[in-house]
Amino acid sequence: TVSRGLAAHTLLLHDERHVEFDSSLSAPLNVTIRELEVNSAIVTWDILEGDPVIGFAITQQKRDVRTLRYIQEVNTTTRSCALWDLEEDTEYIVHVQSISMGGSGPPSDPVSFRTRRESEKLASTGPDQVSKEDMEKAVQLRAGELIIIVVVLVMWAGVILLFCRQYDIIKDNEPNNNKDKAKTSSECSTPEHQQGGLLRSNV
Repeated sequence: TVSRGLAAHTLLLHDERHVEFDSSLSAPLNVTIRELEVNSAIVTWDILEGDPVIGFAITQQKRDVRTLRYIQEVNTTTRSCALWDLEEDTEYIVHVQSISMGGSGPPSDPVSFRTRRESEKLASTGPDQVSKEDMEKAVQLRAGELIIIVVVLVMWAGVILLFCRQYDIIKDNEPNNNKDKAKTSSECSTPEHQQGGLLRSNV
């Protein structure tokens, strides 16, 4: 019996693995390698609709090396698997098999891939390369800065408008103040001086 969950084994290629075969299963389709890195990769695949699949098995082998890794998982509908602990700049070959209650189906067509070099990874993450997330963050920051600038400009415009209104009110009241001052000064002039002048002229 196959235990529930993920189990990984490294076996010799010429060792016999006693695995029951289910002729009702089809080989997985569209086996693809994605997110290829220096020490890891992800393999994805599709299955034919109607196949009684309850899990999968992956055979991973370095080219020209007789040892392989056998990864098996059951009780899952996942159609992808992470390949880990790979060697840098190394070519691998993978096969994928579907698993049912009756056993394993035929393996998929072999898919080969080569892991990346560390230098390629460093070059791809250099300062000249901007990721999509960084671009979105930059756009959000710029939008926030523009909003702040617009708010500050509106506040300054309001302050200037208020100052202009106050200045117009003060300017309009200034002639009235001058008239009041002139009127007050004329009322404050004493007639004694005029009478004194007339008395002097009579003498």
